[in-house]
Amino acid sequence: MLNCLKYLVIDVDGTMTDGGIYYDGSGNEWKKFCVKDACGFFAAHFVGIQTVVLTGRECAATVRRMNEMKVDYLFQGVKDKYKFLNSFMQKKRICRQNLGYIGDDLNDLAAMSLVGFVGCPANSCIEVLNRADYISPINGGNGAVRDIVEYILRASGEWNAFCAQFCAQSQ
Repeated sequence: MLNCLKYLVIDVDGTMTDGGIYYDGSGNEWKKFCVKDACGFFAAHFVGIQTVVLTGRECAATVRRMNEMKVDYLFQGVKDKYKFLNSFMQKKRICRQNLGYIGDDLNDLAAMSLVGFVGCPANSCIEVLNRADYISPINGGNGAVRDIVEYILRASGEWNAFCAQFCAQSQ
């Protein structure tokens, strides 16, 4: 089943971040992203999984980080994730078994019903924990996305190939 994934939808706040929202004296919003999650994005791209970042908030820091990680699709300010994702799936002709979702809170829960695989950080709300196919032992904002992508790639037998390629490029 996991080797059928073609798209991976990923929430931001509480999933890629610790859930905190920081403001400076000028009102600028700051977020702390875990560098380990970048490996998850690169691994997903390596095996041909397109990344879709879907968040209810709008933030310039999110745009910057997602550009650095070469996210395929970034959608901010989405208040109804279910409706948005359902429309995205229809436009792209994506069936549920080709779509995974990583999220942490109630605003992700309805959209999770549309997909074939759900992963979540350890500190997700109980409703998401009960819905998840895989619960990372790592909290959101501390590398949970990387861990979930690694789980997907190990299950599909593609993790070792990614590691070999990644290590070869690092030398």
